[in-house]
Amino acid sequence: MTPLFIVLLVIETSDVLFAFDSVPAILGITLNPTIVYTSNIFSILGLRALYFALAGCMVMFRYLNQGVTLILIFVGAKMLASGFIEIPAVIALGAIVFILVASIAVSVILPDGKACAKPLETDLK
Repeated sequence: MTPLFIVLLVIETSDVLFAFDSVPAILGITLNPTIVYTSNIFSILGLRALYFALAGCMVMFRYLNQGVTLILIFVGAKMLASGFIEIPAVIALGAIVFILVASIAVSVILPDGKACAKPLETDLK
């Protein structure tokens, strides 16, 4: 066992933990076992790279963090309400894509966030 092996073990363990983290998200969309299993396999294969790509985009798209927050709230609400209301997978995916695209669009339109800020009284003096 070399130090490189230990590093590889830690990296692959983090991939598995990221995959377990995505289980509630996929269950919020569908209960089809095939889709749940395959999505978790794909998340183990590439979720770490997607995470770092998203972390890099957070700097470029200022409101992406709020968009991801809204997506998590939507998925959590959908899971809580699944016993009372059934939202079709197409509508859930459409809402997720819409929130993501809207947060990116707002980030492009208002790149520095200063356009929505109110002037403070000290700015007026």
